[in-house]
Amino acid sequence: MPKQNDPHTLDNSADTTPSTPDLSRRGLIAGAAAIAGLTAMAPEALARNFGAGSEPVRYPDPDIISLDPRFNGLKLGNTPIQRIHTGTLWAEGPAWNGAGRYLIWSDIPNDEQLRFVEEDGHVSRGFRSPSGNSNGNTFDYRGRQISCQHGPRRVVRYEYDGSVTVLAEAFEGEGFNAPNDAVVHPNDGAIWFTDPGYGGLMNYEGNRLSTGSPQPIRKEAVYRIDANSGTITRVTDAPFKPNGLCFSADYKKLYVADTGVSHYSDAKSQIWEFDITGKDDKLGNGKTFASMEFNGKTGFADGIRCDEFGNIWSSAGWVGDGYDGVHVFAPNGDRIGQIRLPEICSNVCFGGTKRNRLFMTASQSLYAVYTETTGAHIT
Repeated sequence: MPKQNDPHTLDNSADTTPSTPDLSRRGLIAGAAAIAGLTAMAPEALARNFGAGSEPVRYPDPDIISLDPRFNGLKLGNTPIQRIHTGTLWAEGPAWNGAGRYLIWSDIPNDEQLRFVEEDGHVSRGFRSPSGNSNGNTFDYRGRQISCQHGPRRVVRYEYDGSVTVLAEAFEGEGFNAPNDAVVHPNDGAIWFTDPGYGGLMNYEGNRLSTGSPQPIRKEAVYRIDANSGTITRVTDAPFKPNGLCFSADYKKLYVADTGVSHYSDAKSQIWEFDITGKDDKLGNGKTFASMEFNGKTGFADGIRCDEFGNIWSSAGWVGDGYDGVHVFAPNGDRIGQIRLPEICSNVCFGGTKRNRLFMTASQSLYAVYTETTGAHIT
């Protein structure tokens, strides 16, 4: 990956095969640039101002883009992309609570979770502070919040009485790298989570483990926690760095975003698709669902969610204007739509009273846009 003398720039002319990996966030960015071969941002700029008192965007919003006729029925012509909040350092892990009508999300470096309340649009900081440098969040089917904590490298559940239950902090006698994102299966309440390890590679988002390896403790993998026994099972370690994940609308498939190009030269920037087979929820037939190459540029898919029709809505970033935001894929993996944002998008979820509002955490901000589809799952 490129060496960097200036922390604010990428030296694309430097040696791209150092003997030891750069495990910092700068290394992550540089690795993405090296794999993608980026020498410049896309030429077009998003000429819009989301600030108070700015001129409104004329409908239809020009940054909600159909790439295929199949997207036309999913987008609305008379709704805008809205910036709900800004001021975070690295926003992640949006999750919708239907009973409370609120959204929570993480600001990992600031070690806190924030909350957006639907009824009056209020945003409060410090909903949970400290948060264990939490990344991904979700809710189970009893309404309890589940968080992946980078700092202590564990998965926890917040109980009704305010206590915290540790669901996963070790596997086969060793700790995790840094759990990242989680989803809950409705049939058995099992919790599936990813462990790519970014929180174990930097103090900015967790606690740096100076092991000299892009795997702070163990091979990156996806795990399942049995809701009844608490038994943890490793379901796949095929992705280089499994990041965001979601089920298909019928819960027969698991999709996993792989961001391994940040540290591995032979990784592909892609979304994986696995079949969920058997009563033990084994995974089979792992294959590429979609590539994140678009118009000659390759960035990252991070957080992903499925809608009621089986389309996958993926965060997209680390390229620039014209790419960063959300990319939408049909059930067969074709890219059919795009939501352009002026920041790198990290994660998405469906929420709102009708679950037809897409919330997008993007670097320093939280964005939202109404759609003509609903989330396939509760969050």
